[in-house]
Amino acid sequence: MNMKRHRFLFPVAGALVLVLAVALVAATRSRRSGEDASATTRTPVYVQVVAVSEQDLAEPFEIGGDVRARESATITSRIVAEVRAVLVKPGDRVRTGQLLAILDARDLAAGRAHAQAGVAAAEHAAALAAAEKQGAEAAATLATATHRRIAELRAKNSATAGEMDEAEAGLQAAQARVTSAEAQLAQAAAGIDVAKAAAHAAVVSESYATLTAPFDGVVTQTLIDPGNMAAPGVPLLTVEDGRAFRLEVRIDEARAALVALGQSVQVAIDGAGAPALAGRVTEVARVLDPNAHAFLAKIELPPVDGVRAGMFGRARFPGHVHRALAVPETAIVRRGQITSLFVVSEPRVARLRLVTIGEPVNGQVEVRAGLDPGEHVIAGPPPTLVDGAPVSARESSNFPASRQRHDQTGTEGR
Repeated sequence: MNMKRHRFLFPVAGALVLVLAVALVAATRSRRSGEDASATTRTPVYVQVVAVSEQDLAEPFEIGGDVRARESATITSRIVAEVRAVLVKPGDRVRTGQLLAILDARDLAAGRAHAQAGVAAAEHAAALAAAEKQGAEAAATLATATHRRIAELRAKNSATAGEMDEAEAGLQAAQARVTSAEAQLAQAAAGIDVAKAAAHAAVVSESYATLTAPFDGVVTQTLIDPGNMAAPGVPLLTVEDGRAFRLEVRIDEARAALVALGQSVQVAIDGAGAPALAGRVTEVARVLDPNAHAFLAKIELPPVDGVRAGMFGRARFPGHVHRALAVPETAIVRRGQITSLFVVSEPRVARLRLVTIGEPVNGQVEVRAGLDPGEHVIAGPPPTLVDGAPVSARESSNFPASRQRHDQTGTEGR
C-alpha cells in the first residue's frame, strides 16, 4: 500500500516543479520586458561612447630590484691610526664638510711641525744667500772701478804691468763671487719651495685624521668604535643622500632591447605606502653581467616620503607589441576582483558586461574575453549609471558619424 502511494506522489511532485520553473521564466521575461519598456520612458544619461577596435599594444613585464640612494659614500681612512672619537650615529643628518670622526694624529702633527720648521730654515738660508749676493755685488763694483783706474794709468805709463794684471784678476774674482752668490740665492729659493711643499703635504696628511661628510645626507651606518684601529680600505661609516633615490634592476639580455635611456617607467615600491611612481631610466650598462646574463639599469625616482634605501621595488616596462582589442582604462568598472564595463545596445541602453582584461598600458586596457570588435563601450561611466539605463552618446572621434547623427535625432525626438 505504501509503495503505491510513493509511486503516485513522484509524478505529482515533478509536475509541480515544472509549473514553478515555467512561472519563474515567465516572471523573469515579464520583468525584463518591463525594464526595457520603462527604460524608454526614463531620461537618458549622456555618456561618451568609444568603438572597440584592435590596436597595437605592448605586453608589459615587471622586474624587481633594490632602491639605492643616488649618492652614497663609504667613509674609509687613508692612514693607519687609532679612532679617537665618532661624532655621529645612524640617522643623523649631516652637512657637507661636517666632522664625522677623529683619528689619532699626534705623529702627523709632529711631522707638520717639522715641515714648517724646515720652511723657516729655508727662508733663513735664502736671506743669507741674498746678503752674500749683495756683498759680492759691492765687491764687484769696487773691483770694476779699480780696474778702470789702473787701466787709465797704464795707458799713461803711470802703472806697471803687474798692477794691471792684479786689477784684472781682482775684477774676475769679484764677478765670480757674484755668480756664486746668485746660484746660492736660487738654491735657497728652491729650498723654500721644497720646504713649503713638504709642509703642505704634512698638513694634508694631518687632515686625514679628521673624517668629514662629502655631501649633505644621512648617516646610515657606523662600523667602528673609539679605540679601534682604522686602516686604509676598511669602512668606517656610510653616508647617503636621503633626498634622491633610484631603483636598480637587472634586465635579461632577451629584453634589453626594450629598455632605452630616458624611457618613462612605472615603479611600485613595496612597503613605502605610496602609489605607483613615474620613474625614468637614466643609465643602462653597456656590458653584460656574465654571471646573471643581464644588464644593470638604473631608474631615477621622484622625491616621495617613505622611500628608503634597501627597499624592494618593481619596475613595469612595455614589452613586445601585439594586436589586441583595447578600450580606454576609464571604461573599466572594478568591484573587488570583478571587472566589467558598460556596452551600449539597442535600443540605446547601457548593459553591464563582465570582461577579462590585461594590464593597462598608456591608458589602454586589453580586453581578452567578453567583447567583440565593433561594439561600443562607455568611457568613464558615471557612478550612478546602472544596468539597463537609457543613454545618449556624446560626440566622440571614436564614434561613427552616422551613429552620432542617430543619437542626436533620437534625443531631439525624445
